[in-house]
Amino acid sequence: MSILITGVTGFLGQALINKVPSNNLKVLSRKPLESENLNYYYGVIDKQSVYQDALIDVEVVIHCAARVHVMNDAVSSPLEAFRNVNTYGTLNLAQQAAETGVKRFIFISSIKVNGESSELGFPFKPDDKFMPADPYALSKYEAEVGLRKIATETGMEVVIIRPPLVYGPGVKANFASMMKWVHKGIPLPLGGIKNNLRSLVSVDNLVDLIITCIDHPKAANHTFLVSDDQDLSTTDLLQNMALALNVKSKLISIAPSWFVLAAKLIAKPAISVRLCGSLQLDISKTKELLNWKPPYSAAECMKKTADAFIQSNGDF
Repeated sequence: MSILITGVTGFLGQALINKVPSNNLKVLSRKPLESENLNYYYGVIDKQSVYQDALIDVEVVIHCAARVHVMNDAVSSPLEAFRNVNTYGTLNLAQQAAETGVKRFIFISSIKVNGESSELGFPFKPDDKFMPADPYALSKYEAEVGLRKIATETGMEVVIIRPPLVYGPGVKANFASMMKWVHKGIPLPLGGIKNNLRSLVSVDNLVDLIITCIDHPKAANHTFLVSDDQDLSTTDLLQNMALALNVKSKLISIAPSWFVLAAKLIAKPAISVRLCGSLQLDISKTKELLNWKPPYSAAECMKKTADAFIQSNGDF
């Protein structure tokens, strides 16, 4: 089977190219990759690029490439910047894939399409009302709408996967920062955030689901949520992180209401939502329809992430 993967220089893409079973694996990337097992094609995800050479004889496209959150983004219109890649670029690639005869298009979306937070005990489901709260989430939602239209018009099968925060060896951003703080033994005032629950997914579990969706007959034209199937409070997450790093957890208990107040004072309420709020995913559809469950436990994945962090001398 010939498979084309985009976004191969990213965190998820790197994990995928090492595990996707294919005797003819192609990659579409802006940066050359040195590997004897890959057929490299240069390509930028936008609304005018032509991908026909890369799509020849391809049966499945796994589309991971995306414009992600940029700190202190200086573009004049963040929404258009996200749309140019995540919406228009995705739909351009998908339309050309359909016209070339690709059978299935797997799109890695985001749980942010559902919203930034869920009510405790009421996890998001694939068909819940969509509430994208920022330009990134809106661009992903619009891509999903366009992909379903292409599927209806062309017959190409579309599979949409919405992961929450993805972690694993080499993870960056906030997760890596938390791991550094815990490893250094810095006291963190997060020990009182015990009554929220958040779903996470390890890159290994996410890759396993993607591989399942490559040829599973029941995956066609469905949207799936994915997680490690073990929701954690902020306090639990940090304690599990400390355990995996083999260091003592140093958490100071402060009422979550203080974080909410502080975030309002600095006009950044999203910070308190991420720290104190819940974001749960109901993956029952994924498990039942695909007969799938996460092959790795959250503890195993945290330990693997921590070991890689230590081996890298704390420099993810």
